[in-house]
Amino acid sequence: MSGLLDNYFATSAMSMQAKNKRLELISENIANVSTPGYKSRDLDFVAFMNQAQSGLESAHSTNPRHIGGSRSTASFDNAITYYQPLNPSLDNNTVDIGMEQAKFGKAAADYEAAVSFLENRISGLRRALKGE
Repeated sequence: MSGLLDNYFATSAMSMQAKNKRLELISENIANVSTPGYKSRDLDFVAFMNQAQSGLESAHSTNPRHIGGSRSTASFDNAITYYQPLNPSLDNNTVDIGMEQAKFGKAAADYEAAVSFLENRISGLRRALKGE
C-alpha cells in the first residue's frame, strides 16, 4: 500500500519541493539585495519537474534494496537559473528588489494553492477509503 501511495503523491511531493526551493531562492535574493557581487537566482520549475519525472521513470524496482533500486532524487542544481536585470548596479549585484518582491508574492500564492490542492487529494483519498 505504501508504494501505491508513494506513486499517487510523487508528483505532488516533487512539486512542493520545487515550490519550496523557489521560495528559498527568492528569499535569499531579497536578503542579499545589498551584497556586492551577489547574483540573483531562481528555479526553472519545468526543468526541475522534467528531471524529477525522468528520475522516477528510470526506477522500476519494488524495493530500494534491489540492485539499481535506489530512487534518484532530482537535483536542484540543473534547474537553477540566474537573473540578469535590465539596469545592472554598480556593485555587480543583480537583485532587483521590486521584481523579487513580486516574484515572492506570486510564489507564495502558488505554494498555498499547491497545499490546498494536496489537501483536496488527501481528503478525496480518505473519503474513498471510508467508502463515502
